[in-house]
Amino acid sequence: MEIAAIFARLREKFGEGIIGLQTENVDPWIEVSPQILPEACKFLKDEPDLAFEMLNCITAVDYLPETGGRTDVQKGRIELIYHLTSLRFVRRLVLKTVIPRWQDNETGRLPQVPTVSHIWPTANWHEREIFDLMGVYFIGHPDLRRILCPEDWIGHPLRKDYQMPLEYHGIPLR
Repeated sequence: MEIAAIFARLREKFGEGIIGLQTENVDPWIEVSPQILPEACKFLKDEPDLAFEMLNCITAVDYLPETGGRTDVQKGRIELIYHLTSLRFVRRLVLKTVIPRWQDNETGRLPQVPTVSHIWPTANWHEREIFDLMGVYFIGHPDLRRILCPEDWIGHPLRKDYQMPLEYHGIPLR
């Protein structure tokens, strides 16, 4: 089944919650609204003729625009990219959901998106990594806590506006 046919199935089921289809990239992708992400993922996994039973990974990209030659930390977005595989049909699919860098555009309030860890258990680790390094809060995650940085680390090191501290518990970092 081609990605256009998968897009059509999703659009038929979820309407405007399926935002778009991009086929010009090396890895074509379907954009899904964050609000319907878990339902769309469950549909992709459970439908017998789709059977995307494997989540390979979830990645996050921080897009921080420049305005007037200066970086604008209030604007921008974070894209979450879900790489899925159907072992039964030997096909891959990329889903993307876009969220603002800050919830309600209020600096410091982490953006939120529903978890898919109840659909694919492997999402547990990927979502924890994204929470730790990018500062995305996954609603409904069973154990959302830091996975790479110490629990008392301040900030999210892979955000483009992250400021590395000079020291951590008296240990120089620069």
